[in-house]
Amino acid sequence: MARFSPLMATIPLLTSLMSASFTVQANNQLPDIGTAGVAALPIEQEVRYGNAFMRFARAGLPVIDDPVLSQYIDDLGQRLLTNADGVRFPFTFFLINDPSINAAAFLGGRVKVHTGLFLYADSESELASVLAHEITHVTQRHIARYLESQASSSAMTLAGLVGSIALAVINPTAGIAALQTTLGLSMQSAINYTRDNEYEADRIGMKTLYDAGFDPSGMATFFQKLAAEYRYASKPPEMLLTHPLPETRIAEARARAASYGKRTLPPSLDFWFAKVRIQTRFGTERQAALLTFFEQRLSRGDYPLRDAALYGKALVLLQLKRADEADTIMKELASRHPEDLFILDGQTDIDLAKGRNAQAIARLEQFKRRMPDNEVVVINLGNAYLESGNTAKAIATLDPYARDHEENSLTWSLLADAYRKAGRMEELHMARAETLSLRGDYQAAIDELIVARGTTSNKLNLARIEARITELEREKKALESLKM
Repeated sequence: MARFSPLMATIPLLTSLMSASFTVQANNQLPDIGTAGVAALPIEQEVRYGNAFMRFARAGLPVIDDPVLSQYIDDLGQRLLTNADGVRFPFTFFLINDPSINAAAFLGGRVKVHTGLFLYADSESELASVLAHEITHVTQRHIARYLESQASSSAMTLAGLVGSIALAVINPTAGIAALQTTLGLSMQSAINYTRDNEYEADRIGMKTLYDAGFDPSGMATFFQKLAAEYRYASKPPEMLLTHPLPETRIAEARARAASYGKRTLPPSLDFWFAKVRIQTRFGTERQAALLTFFEQRLSRGDYPLRDAALYGKALVLLQLKRADEADTIMKELASRHPEDLFILDGQTDIDLAKGRNAQAIARLEQFKRRMPDNEVVVINLGNAYLESGNTAKAIATLDPYARDHEENSLTWSLLADAYRKAGRMEELHMARAETLSLRGDYQAAIDELIVARGTTSNKLNLARIEARITELEREKKALESLKM
């Protein structure tokens, strides 16, 4: 089980400062985003902090490394980003195995999404509305703008403010105390400055939602459900603590959605596949209970999409070691959705469970010819080669993808396993170094490279290893320099 990192507690603290009461503004006029916050926190520095946050998130949170879910949430995020204003750097969307209903935006375009959010949303537009809101927190640079306001209105210097956030990255235990002390110097002025940030994220986020082709009422319906369900709860969900829902905010969302007009959309198959996959793979219900649930819904015919319920049933049957039954269902789904990557991933799992490695590889190779850089295809194919004992082809498939997608920790992990099985110790330690560096454990990564250096006499490889050690030492020092 992954540890909880105190670092992540700094983000709800910052986010809570971006909440409070809201002023009713019925129009859809957008602000001049310009370069808000740039004077306080340059774009390059924000990206640097975002990279550091991501490394600590991998080390301290239960990040889900599921290629088909990762691709779905990234595709959804990129669709929104294409229609958003003020996007200054690439975004990363990542899933956390946490049943609470929440999402949070980080510096540098890092957005975490809890699995509980998927389970609570009843449409792709509802889910997309939360992502659009979080994207807006980043594009509007709310944290940077807060820092800028504090630097000009308090006795605390900008270096002190940024240094407290940086310390929370480098040393979460000490950093959280320093950050709370720093922000506590002028908490009321922080609330006064940020009282409209949530409203702004709603307003601009809804425009992004609409422009991306989603139903704008998804934001309003999500707010209404959330408020109704937890109105009398003794302990509201984390999302309501960091994103309060006063009646004025809900009313504004309804009025604004009405001004855009309702957009009637068919249920999204991949949204429901993703929801079902999270429910069966990362939920808390027992598999036997889930099987009963899907069978009853299929019998009544009242699930939003029948094929999603069938997909869920197939996944549960596979978990229960009833691969033959799962295979029958997945083949039926594949006949109707031959290009869907959720189905491709499911077929691969069933083939490998039944020992049909060659069949899985043949199908995946066909997909790879058409989609050579697709995460789901490449990782499944690399894993299928590993399962079949063909480490050479596994390495040939995974190595170039890992180098082109350096932050994909699952690829590096599979590649390390391939190198281990192939007895290629130099490359094994180098791949392990990359996995460790993605968690911010630079010293352990450097140690792995030192071991790798001792396993080779090849001058070219030695030069590569030395260069990477130097680079990691530079990254380690850069993190330490954030202590200001």
